[in-house]
Amino acid sequence: MKNIPPVDLTRQHKIIDQEIESQVIKVFRSGRYIGGTAVTDFEQNFAGYLGVSHGIGCNSGTDALYMALRALNVGEGDEVITTAFTFIATSEVIVRVGAKPIFVDLEVNGFNFDLQQVAAAITEHTKAIIAVHLFGQPVNMDDLMAIANKHQIPVIEDCAQATGAAWNGTKVGSIGVGCFSFFPTKNLGGCGDGGAVTTDDWAIADQIRLLREHGLVRGAGAKVTYRHDLTGLNSRLDSIQAAILDIKLRHLDSWNGQRRFAANNYTQLLENVPNIKLPQEVPGSFAVWNQYTIRIPNRNSDSSITRDVLRNKLQEKGVISMVYYPLPLHLQPVYQDLGYDRGILPRTEQAAQEVLSLPMFPGITFAEQQQVAYSLKDCLEQL
Repeated sequence: MKNIPPVDLTRQHKIIDQEIESQVIKVFRSGRYIGGTAVTDFEQNFAGYLGVSHGIGCNSGTDALYMALRALNVGEGDEVITTAFTFIATSEVIVRVGAKPIFVDLEVNGFNFDLQQVAAAITEHTKAIIAVHLFGQPVNMDDLMAIANKHQIPVIEDCAQATGAAWNGTKVGSIGVGCFSFFPTKNLGGCGDGGAVTTDDWAIADQIRLLREHGLVRGAGAKVTYRHDLTGLNSRLDSIQAAILDIKLRHLDSWNGQRRFAANNYTQLLENVPNIKLPQEVPGSFAVWNQYTIRIPNRNSDSSITRDVLRNKLQEKGVISMVYYPLPLHLQPVYQDLGYDRGILPRTEQAAQEVLSLPMFPGITFAEQQQVAYSLKDCLEQL
Protein backbone atom coordinates (compact mmCIF):
# COMPACT_ATOMS: atom_id res chain seq x y z
CA MET A 1 0.00 0.00 0.00
CA LYS A 2 1.51 3.31 -1.10
CA ASN A 3 1.40 6.62 0.71
CA ILE A 4 -0.83 9.22 -0.95
CA PRO A 5 0.11 12.81 -0.13
CA PRO A 6 -2.42 15.65 0.04
CA VAL A 7 -0.66 17.23 -2.96
CA ASP A 8 2.12 16.11 -5.30
CA LEU A 9 3.62 18.93 -7.35
CA THR A 10 6.25 16.76 -9.02
CA ARG A 11 3.77 15.12 -11.39
CA GLN A 12 2.75 18.29 -13.20
CA HIS A 13 6.33 19.55 -13.19
CA LYS A 14 7.55 16.45 -15.04
CA ILE A 15 5.49 17.56 -18.03
CA ILE A 16 7.09 20.99 -18.24
CA ASP A 17 10.45 20.68 -16.51
CA GLN A 18 12.55 21.08 -19.66
CA GLU A 19 10.60 24.14 -20.78
CA ILE A 20 10.88 25.67 -17.31
CA GLU A 21 14.62 24.99 -17.16
CA SER A 22 15.06 26.65 -20.56
CA GLN A 23 13.11 29.77 -19.54
CA VAL A 24 14.79 30.06 -16.15
CA ILE A 25 18.21 29.92 -17.82
CA LYS A 26 17.02 32.52 -20.34
CA VAL A 27 16.01 34.87 -17.53
CA PHE A 28 19.26 34.17 -15.69
CA ARG A 29 21.34 35.01 -18.75
CA SER A 30 19.31 38.15 -19.50
CA GLY A 31 20.41 39.83 -16.29
CA ARG A 32 16.84 41.12 -15.76
CA TYR A 33 15.77 39.44 -12.53
CA ILE A 34 13.24 42.10 -11.51
CA GLY A 35 10.75 43.34 -14.10
CA GLY A 36 11.45 42.99 -17.80
CA THR A 37 9.53 41.15 -20.49
CA ALA A 38 9.14 37.97 -18.44
CA VAL A 39 6.93 39.88 -15.99
CA THR A 40 5.03 42.01 -18.51
CA ASP A 41 4.37 39.02 -20.77
CA PHE A 42 2.90 37.03 -17.90
CA GLU A 43 0.83 39.97 -16.67
CA GLN A 44 -0.66 40.48 -20.12
CA ASN A 45 -1.31 36.77 -20.66
CA PHE A 46 -2.89 36.36 -17.23
CA ALA A 47 -5.14 39.38 -17.76
CA GLY A 48 -6.10 37.99 -21.16
CA TYR A 49 -6.91 34.60 -19.67
CA LEU A 50 -9.31 36.23 -17.21
CA GLY A 51 -10.70 38.72 -19.72
CA VAL A 52 -9.65 41.87 -17.85
CA SER A 53 -7.64 44.92 -18.87
CA HIS A 54 -5.00 44.78 -16.15
CA GLY A 55 -3.02 42.09 -14.39
CA ILE A 56 -0.45 43.40 -11.94
CA GLY A 57 2.02 40.91 -10.51
CA CYS A 58 3.12 41.18 -6.89
CA ASN A 59 4.92 39.30 -4.16
CA SER A 60 2.00 37.28 -2.73
CA GLY A 61 -1.74 36.86 -2.50
CA THR A 62 -1.59 38.59 0.88
CA ASP A 63 0.00 41.68 -0.67
CA ALA A 64 -2.55 41.57 -3.47
CA LEU A 65 -5.38 41.81 -0.93
CA TYR A 66 -3.60 44.53 1.04
CA MET A 67 -2.96 46.66 -2.02
CA ALA A 68 -6.53 46.19 -3.27
CA LEU A 69 -7.84 47.59 0.01
CA ARG A 70 -5.38 50.47 -0.18
CA ALA A 71 -6.35 51.23 -3.77
CA LEU A 72 -10.01 51.37 -2.69
CA ASN A 73 -9.09 53.84 0.06
CA VAL A 74 -10.15 51.52 2.87
CA GLY A 75 -8.60 52.65 6.14
CA GLU A 76 -9.00 53.71 9.74
CA GLY A 77 -12.55 53.40 11.07
CA ASP A 78 -13.86 51.48 8.07
CA GLU A 79 -15.45 48.03 8.10
CA VAL A 80 -14.87 45.19 5.66
CA ILE A 81 -17.26 42.23 5.52
CA THR A 82 -15.78 38.79 4.94
CA THR A 83 -15.85 35.16 6.05
CA ALA A 84 -14.27 33.72 9.18
CA PHE A 85 -13.69 30.38 7.45
CA THR A 86 -10.53 31.06 5.48
CA PHE A 87 -6.80 31.58 5.86
CA ILE A 88 -5.90 34.48 8.13
CA ALA A 89 -4.40 36.55 5.29
CA THR A 90 -7.93 37.60 4.30
CA SER A 91 -8.57 39.33 7.61
CA GLU A 92 -4.95 40.18 8.34
CA VAL A 93 -4.85 42.73 5.53
CA ILE A 94 -8.04 44.40 6.77
CA VAL A 95 -6.39 45.06 10.11
CA ARG A 96 -3.17 46.18 8.43
CA VAL A 97 -4.97 49.04 6.65
CA GLY A 98 -6.57 50.09 9.95
CA ALA A 99 -10.05 48.77 9.22
CA LYS A 100 -12.21 46.30 11.15
CA PRO A 101 -13.11 42.83 9.82
CA ILE A 102 -16.81 42.01 10.10
CA PHE A 103 -17.24 38.24 9.99
CA VAL A 104 -20.43 36.60 8.73
CA ASP A 105 -21.45 32.95 8.87
CA LEU A 106 -21.34 30.30 6.15
CA GLU A 107 -24.13 29.44 3.76
CA VAL A 108 -26.23 26.42 4.73
CA ASN A 109 -24.81 24.01 2.14
CA GLY A 110 -21.27 25.03 1.35
CA PHE A 111 -18.11 26.73 2.55
CA ASN A 112 -18.62 30.26 1.22
CA PHE A 113 -20.24 33.07 3.18
CA ASP A 114 -24.02 33.50 3.48
CA LEU A 115 -25.09 36.35 1.21
CA GLN A 116 -28.15 37.17 3.31
CA GLN A 117 -25.86 37.71 6.27
CA VAL A 118 -23.55 39.82 4.12
CA ALA A 119 -26.46 42.09 3.23
CA ALA A 120 -27.57 42.30 6.87
CA ALA A 121 -24.04 43.21 8.03
CA ILE A 122 -23.75 46.32 5.86
CA THR A 123 -23.59 49.59 7.79
CA GLU A 124 -22.61 53.16 7.01
CA HIS A 125 -19.03 52.16 7.89
CA THR A 126 -18.84 49.30 5.35
CA LYS A 127 -16.26 50.22 2.72
CA ALA A 128 -15.61 46.86 1.05
CA ILE A 129 -16.63 43.20 0.90
CA ILE A 130 -14.03 40.46 0.48
CA ALA A 131 -15.52 37.35 -1.11
CA VAL A 132 -13.41 34.21 -0.72
CA HIS A 133 -13.89 31.51 -3.36
CA LEU A 134 -12.93 28.81 -0.89
CA PHE A 135 -11.55 25.43 -2.00
CA GLY A 136 -12.05 26.48 -5.65
CA GLN A 137 -15.84 26.86 -5.30
CA PRO A 138 -16.97 30.30 -6.54
CA VAL A 139 -19.26 32.56 -4.57
CA ASN A 140 -22.58 33.40 -6.25
CA MET A 141 -21.22 36.58 -7.79
CA ASP A 142 -24.48 37.61 -9.46
CA ASP A 143 -26.26 37.87 -6.13
CA LEU A 144 -23.25 39.35 -4.33
CA MET A 145 -22.75 42.08 -6.91
CA ALA A 146 -26.47 42.93 -6.75
CA ILE A 147 -26.09 43.49 -3.00
CA ALA A 148 -22.85 45.44 -3.40
CA ASN A 149 -24.11 47.61 -6.24
CA LYS A 150 -27.28 48.47 -4.33
CA HIS A 151 -25.15 49.90 -1.53
CA GLN A 152 -22.32 51.12 -3.81
CA ILE A 153 -19.75 49.01 -2.01
CA PRO A 154 -16.74 47.60 -3.91
CA VAL A 155 -16.08 43.85 -3.92
CA ILE A 156 -12.66 42.25 -3.66
CA GLU A 157 -12.43 38.64 -4.83
CA ASP A 158 -9.99 36.47 -2.89
CA CYS A 159 -9.22 33.98 -5.66
CA ALA A 160 -6.23 32.34 -3.97
CA GLN A 161 -7.74 28.85 -4.29
CA ALA A 162 -9.83 29.43 -7.38
CA THR A 163 -7.75 30.44 -10.41
CA GLY A 164 -9.79 29.37 -13.44
CA ALA A 165 -13.08 28.99 -11.58
CA ALA A 166 -16.12 30.78 -12.98
CA TRP A 167 -19.61 31.90 -12.05
CA ASN A 168 -22.17 31.70 -14.88
CA GLY A 169 -19.37 31.59 -17.42
CA THR A 170 -17.43 34.58 -16.06
CA LYS A 171 -14.08 33.83 -14.49
CA VAL A 172 -13.57 34.82 -10.87
CA GLY A 173 -11.20 37.72 -10.49
CA SER A 174 -12.82 39.57 -13.39
CA ILE A 175 -16.00 40.64 -11.59
CA GLY A 176 -14.73 42.52 -8.56
CA VAL A 177 -11.10 43.43 -7.92
CA GLY A 178 -9.35 40.08 -8.25
CA CYS A 179 -6.60 39.00 -5.85
CA PHE A 180 -4.61 35.86 -6.63
CA SER A 181 -1.98 33.80 -4.87
CA PHE A 182 0.62 31.82 -6.79
CA PHE A 183 1.80 29.85 -3.77
CA PRO A 184 3.03 26.47 -5.09
CA THR A 185 -0.04 24.47 -3.97
CA LYS A 186 -2.56 26.74 -5.72
CA ASN A 187 -4.19 25.78 -9.02
CA LEU A 188 -1.73 28.12 -10.73
CA GLY A 189 1.31 27.91 -8.50
CA GLY A 190 4.87 29.08 -8.93
CA CYS A 191 8.08 27.72 -7.45
CA GLY A 192 7.91 30.20 -4.58
CA ASP A 193 5.69 33.07 -3.52
CA GLY A 194 3.82 35.29 -5.94
CA GLY A 195 0.49 36.99 -6.50
CA ALA A 196 -1.48 39.33 -8.73
CA VAL A 197 -4.25 41.91 -8.72
CA THR A 198 -6.66 42.01 -11.66
CA THR A 199 -9.09 44.74 -12.66
CA ASP A 200 -10.71 46.64 -15.51
CA ASP A 201 -10.40 49.91 -13.61
CA TRP A 202 -7.46 52.01 -14.82
CA ALA A 203 -7.33 54.12 -11.65
CA ILE A 204 -7.14 51.04 -9.41
CA ALA A 205 -4.49 49.46 -11.65
CA ASP A 206 -2.35 52.60 -11.58
CA GLN A 207 -2.64 52.74 -7.79
CA ILE A 208 -1.61 49.09 -7.44
CA ARG A 209 1.43 49.68 -9.65
CA LEU A 210 2.45 52.59 -7.45
CA LEU A 211 1.89 50.67 -4.23
CA ARG A 212 3.84 47.56 -5.22
CA GLU A 213 7.02 49.57 -5.79
CA HIS A 214 7.34 51.92 -2.82
CA GLY A 215 4.86 54.45 -4.25
CA LEU A 216 7.44 55.24 -6.91
CA VAL A 217 6.37 57.37 -9.88
CA ARG A 218 8.10 56.44 -13.13
CA GLY A 219 8.74 58.78 -16.01
CA ALA A 220 8.73 58.20 -19.75
CA GLY A 221 10.23 54.90 -20.82
CA ALA A 222 9.98 53.57 -17.25
CA LYS A 223 12.69 56.02 -16.20
CA VAL A 224 13.10 56.13 -12.43
CA THR A 225 12.16 59.57 -11.09
CA TYR A 226 12.73 58.89 -7.35
CA ARG A 227 9.48 60.69 -6.71
CA HIS A 228 7.14 58.91 -4.29
CA ASP A 229 3.49 59.97 -4.22
CA LEU A 230 2.41 57.60 -1.44
CA THR A 231 3.73 55.12 1.10
CA GLY A 232 3.91 51.81 -0.68
CA LEU A 233 5.73 48.54 -0.16
CA ASN A 234 8.17 46.27 -1.93
CA SER A 235 5.92 43.74 -3.60
CA ARG A 236 7.20 42.85 -7.04
CA LEU A 237 6.77 39.54 -8.83
CA ASP A 238 10.27 38.45 -9.77
CA SER A 239 11.16 37.53 -13.34
CA ILE A 240 11.92 33.86 -12.77
CA GLN A 241 8.56 33.27 -11.06
CA ALA A 242 6.79 35.15 -13.87
CA ALA A 243 8.49 33.01 -16.51
CA ILE A 244 7.49 29.81 -14.69
CA LEU A 245 3.91 31.00 -14.20
CA ASP A 246 3.59 31.96 -17.86
CA ILE A 247 4.45 28.39 -18.85
CA LYS A 248 2.11 26.88 -16.28
CA LEU A 249 -0.73 29.20 -17.33
CA ARG A 250 -0.86 27.38 -20.67
CA HIS A 251 -1.58 24.13 -18.83
CA LEU A 252 -3.99 25.54 -16.24
CA ASP A 253 -7.23 24.57 -17.97
CA SER A 254 -5.96 21.03 -18.53
CA TRP A 255 -4.90 20.71 -14.89
CA ASN A 256 -8.20 22.14 -13.68
CA GLY A 257 -9.93 19.61 -15.92
CA GLN A 258 -8.01 16.85 -14.17
CA ARG A 259 -9.10 18.25 -10.81
CA ARG A 260 -12.74 18.28 -11.94
CA PHE A 261 -12.41 14.70 -13.19
CA ALA A 262 -10.86 13.62 -9.87
CA ALA A 263 -13.63 15.39 -7.92
CA ASN A 264 -16.24 13.50 -9.95
CA ASN A 265 -14.42 10.24 -9.22
CA TYR A 266 -14.46 10.94 -5.48
CA THR A 267 -18.15 11.77 -5.60
CA GLN A 268 -18.97 8.49 -7.34
CA LEU A 269 -16.71 6.44 -5.09
CA LEU A 270 -18.11 7.98 -1.90
CA GLU A 271 -21.74 8.72 -2.76
CA ASN A 272 -23.17 5.79 -0.79
CA VAL A 273 -20.81 5.99 2.17
CA PRO A 274 -22.76 6.72 5.38
CA ASN A 275 -21.79 9.34 7.97
CA ILE A 276 -20.05 11.74 5.58
CA LYS A 277 -21.23 14.75 3.62
CA LEU A 278 -19.78 15.38 0.17
CA PRO A 279 -19.10 18.80 -1.38
CA GLN A 280 -21.47 19.92 -4.13
CA GLU A 281 -21.01 22.03 -7.23
CA VAL A 282 -24.05 24.31 -7.32
CA PRO A 283 -25.82 25.43 -10.53
CA GLY A 284 -23.98 28.35 -12.13
CA SER A 285 -20.69 27.30 -10.59
CA PHE A 286 -17.59 26.09 -12.41
CA ALA A 287 -15.43 24.79 -9.57
CA VAL A 288 -11.73 24.06 -9.91
CA TRP A 289 -11.38 21.96 -6.75
CA ASN A 290 -8.25 23.23 -5.10
CA GLN A 291 -9.48 20.95 -2.32
CA TYR A 292 -12.03 18.14 -2.21
CA THR A 293 -13.35 18.69 1.29
CA ILE A 294 -15.82 16.31 2.92
CA ARG A 295 -17.54 16.72 6.27
CA ILE A 296 -17.62 14.17 9.07
CA PRO A 297 -20.76 14.99 11.12
CA ASN A 298 -20.21 14.86 14.86
CA ARG A 299 -21.15 11.55 16.43
CA ASN A 300 -19.58 12.03 19.84
CA SER A 301 -19.98 14.39 22.78
CA ASP A 302 -16.42 15.49 22.04
CA SER A 303 -17.21 17.29 18.80
CA SER A 304 -13.72 16.96 17.31
CA ILE A 305 -12.90 13.34 18.04
CA THR A 306 -14.65 11.70 15.07
CA ARG A 307 -12.92 13.78 12.41
CA ASP A 308 -9.53 13.82 14.09
CA VAL A 309 -9.52 10.12 14.93
CA LEU A 310 -10.56 9.37 11.36
CA ARG A 311 -7.73 11.48 10.01
CA ASN A 312 -5.19 9.60 12.15
CA LYS A 313 -6.59 6.24 11.04
CA LEU A 314 -6.36 7.29 7.40
CA GLN A 315 -2.74 8.27 7.88
CA GLU A 316 -2.02 4.78 9.26
CA LYS A 317 -3.32 3.47 5.94
CA GLY A 318 -1.08 5.81 3.95
CA VAL A 319 -3.71 8.44 3.15
CA ILE A 320 -2.59 11.91 4.21
CA SER A 321 -5.53 14.29 4.57
CA MET A 322 -5.64 17.93 5.69
CA VAL A 323 -7.85 20.09 7.90
CA TYR A 324 -8.60 23.63 6.67
CA TYR A 325 -9.34 25.48 9.02
CA PRO A 326 -9.61 24.04 12.56
CA LEU A 327 -9.89 27.41 14.36
CA PRO A 328 -12.06 30.01 12.57
CA LEU A 329 -10.79 33.57 12.36
CA HIS A 330 -13.36 35.04 14.75
CA LEU A 331 -12.04 32.74 17.51
CA GLN A 332 -8.35 33.36 16.87
CA PRO A 333 -6.50 34.81 19.89
CA VAL A 334 -5.33 37.76 17.82
CA TYR A 335 -8.94 38.88 17.30
CA GLN A 336 -10.20 38.60 20.86
CA ASP A 337 -10.63 42.35 20.97
CA LEU A 338 -13.28 42.17 18.24
CA GLY A 339 -15.71 40.63 20.71
CA TYR A 340 -16.80 37.48 18.88
CA ASP A 341 -17.90 34.82 21.34
CA ARG A 342 -17.99 31.12 20.62
CA GLY A 343 -21.37 30.21 19.14
CA ILE A 344 -21.95 33.48 17.31
CA LEU A 345 -21.11 31.90 13.92
CA PRO A 346 -22.45 28.36 14.43
CA ARG A 347 -22.14 27.08 10.85
CA THR A 348 -18.55 28.26 10.64
CA GLU A 349 -17.67 26.63 13.94
CA GLN A 350 -19.36 23.38 12.99
CA ALA A 351 -17.55 23.28 9.65
CA ALA A 352 -14.22 23.81 11.43
CA GLN A 353 -14.92 20.71 13.52
CA GLU A 354 -16.06 18.52 10.63
CA VAL A 355 -14.03 19.30 7.50
CA LEU A 356 -11.47 16.92 6.04
CA SER A 357 -9.70 17.55 2.73
CA LEU A 358 -8.77 14.43 0.76
CA PRO A 359 -5.72 14.16 -1.53
CA MET A 360 -6.36 16.33 -4.62
CA PHE A 361 -3.94 17.35 -7.35
CA PRO A 362 -3.51 17.04 -11.12
CA GLY A 363 -2.19 13.61 -11.94
CA ILE A 364 -3.77 11.74 -9.05
CA THR A 365 -4.67 8.31 -10.39
CA PHE A 366 -8.00 6.53 -10.14
CA ALA A 367 -6.23 3.70 -8.28
CA GLU A 368 -5.02 6.20 -5.68
CA GLN A 369 -8.52 7.62 -5.34
CA GLN A 370 -9.86 4.11 -4.88
CA GLN A 371 -7.33 3.56 -2.09
CA VAL A 372 -8.48 6.80 -0.47
CA ALA A 373 -12.15 5.82 -0.77
CA TYR A 374 -11.71 2.26 0.45
CA SER A 375 -9.52 3.38 3.34
CA LEU A 376 -12.11 6.00 4.29
CA LYS A 377 -14.93 3.44 4.27
CA ASP A 378 -12.90 1.01 6.33
CA CYS A 379 -11.93 3.63 8.91
CA LEU A 380 -15.51 4.90 9.24
CA GLU A 381 -16.71 1.38 9.97
CA GLN A 382 -14.24 1.21 12.85
CA LEU A 383 -15.47 4.41 14.52
